Amino acid sequence: MTERAPRRPLAVFDIDNTLADTAHRQHFLEVKPRDWEGFFGAAHADPPLARGVAMAVESARDCEVVYLTGRPERCRADTADWLARHGLPEGRVWMRGDRDRRPARLTKLDVLRRIALGREVRVLVDDDELVCQAARAAGFRVLLADWAADAPALKDAQEGEGRT
Repeated sequence: MTERAPRRPLAVFDIDNTLADTAHRQHFLEVKPRDWEGFFGAAHADPPLARGVAMAVESARDCEVVYLTGRPERCRADTADWLARHGLPEGRVWMRGDRDRRPARLTKLDVLRRIALGREVRVLVDDDELVCQAARAAGFRVLLADWAADAPALKDAQEGEGRT
């Protein structure tokens, strides 16, 4: 009889403004009404954020890396391509349902709790302070990704419109 090897702990990474620099597409969110198709359509051209990418690669040595993004499900193919193109570790990508408009702090905490069932979540790395506060209050270890340029329109959209 063989014993199953214990599953590695999880390192959970946000994508936008944690691994991917969204500064070049912020202008789509600074107009009224916001141009969500343009914003998500330009995501394939995001430059990587070196600090976040290095952290994900380093985490993969000891942890299973998973991605928890507020991007809608319809962006899955572009997101998977972006992760692979920039040398990010393979890992499951958890995305927002196309019609889910809850604030990011609620949707991400729901998913985080689900993926933590029976698993150790070693760290959540996210740029959204409200997501980090909610996860920390729920008992998760959190690292605020503060290395991207400030994106007030994106933060407003994450909380107010539940779009990312």
